[in-house]
Amino acid sequence: MALQFICVEMKMKALFCFMFLLMVPLYGSAASARLSMENLEVKKHLSSLNKPPLKSIKSPDGDIIDCVHMSHQPAFDHPLHKNHTIQMRPNYHPEGIFRDKKVGKNKKGTKPITQLWHMNGRCPEGTIPIKRTKKEDVLRASSIKSYGKKNHRSIPKPKSADPEPDLINQSGHQHAIAYVEGDNYYGAKATINVWDPKIQQPNEFSLSQIWILGGSFASDLNSIEAGWQVSPDLYGDNHTRLFTYWTSDSYQATGCYNLLCSGFIQINNEIAMGASIYPISGYHSSQYDISILVWKDPKEGNWWMQFGGEYVLGYWPGYLFSYLTDSASMIEWGGEVVNSESDGEHTTTQMGSGHFPEEGFGKASYFRNIQIVDDSNNLRPPKDIGIFTEQSSCYNVQLDKNNEWGNYFYFGGPGRNPNCP
Repeated sequence: MALQFICVEMKMKALFCFMFLLMVPLYGSAASARLSMENLEVKKHLSSLNKPPLKSIKSPDGDIIDCVHMSHQPAFDHPLHKNHTIQMRPNYHPEGIFRDKKVGKNKKGTKPITQLWHMNGRCPEGTIPIKRTKKEDVLRASSIKSYGKKNHRSIPKPKSADPEPDLINQSGHQHAIAYVEGDNYYGAKATINVWDPKIQQPNEFSLSQIWILGGSFASDLNSIEAGWQVSPDLYGDNHTRLFTYWTSDSYQATGCYNLLCSGFIQINNEIAMGASIYPISGYHSSQYDISILVWKDPKEGNWWMQFGGEYVLGYWPGYLFSYLTDSASMIEWGGEVVNSESDGEHTTTQMGSGHFPEEGFGKASYFRNIQIVDDSNNLRPPKDIGIFTEQSSCYNVQLDKNNEWGNYFYFGGPGRNPNCP
């Protein structure tokens, strides 16, 4: 009876439970058999994520980048993708259809960014680079099912009826953001300063990203997200990494980071989701930033992502979503951290550079040239931008505007300090 209970507890299917019961005499105890079954489950999950590569590249940071044939990527494990024909380029681009390789000009001494694994090789045409998932990556998660997924309700929710935004239960998540709402949005763009914020606890993270949102925050929120993050729990280190996320049901059952489930379809062979960004900014030193654009193709209905001035990475098929099949109702730009308060005090996990906005360029982190894609499929400056943070004494945001940076803001902070106990 105890063994059957373990089957139920581990949510095994009948066949797995039968195999489990057969293994008990071989391993001598239910505990060792349980461990063996968990290992089998992990191995099965890894085989679904790590597709056979045509080439593998070892990055200086220890990552293995597998060059996988484009048609064999994890996206095509999704039942909706079975008969999907890969769209190799968007029908429309809000900056013009590839009229130039639009590599952004340096501004205020900022420099272009690449990824660390490029130092040791590149993936051939017809393949995409996928960061290999290791056994220890999956075992760090609370469960196999939760690996690569965000916690439910981790988005700041401004209330349009109130002059000041309010927040739903955030489970320790804190933000410093700029946002727009009340219109139909078909994409967003920003140039994001890149740092390596310090993380206090392995289960905490710090990120800077764009959110493209539709639906209600309660149970059916649609979200497309892209930016950079430091997440020891997800990646096993403190490197700053490019990431994406998507969900169509408010983080309950759908979606994941990067290519850790089927969903996003990548077409680019040069940029790896979840790989380290290099170089990064230093305090009172050289500044580096990345440009991210997400927009909806009005013909096919897919949501495309571009990294930098020239890397069109791929797309989220429109049929993954409900509300975002039409347009987004809110755009957010900014930072997020997890504050676990593990010692009864506010975390010292940093947001952005770890310094407050008033310190300015070279010291505080920024988003510049923030834009939205309108119903004419053109990029334009957003109107009526709001800002929000839960505790401005811990992390703050300051909005401004000028001719060079358009609408921009500095944001972030150190977390715990004398004014943020």
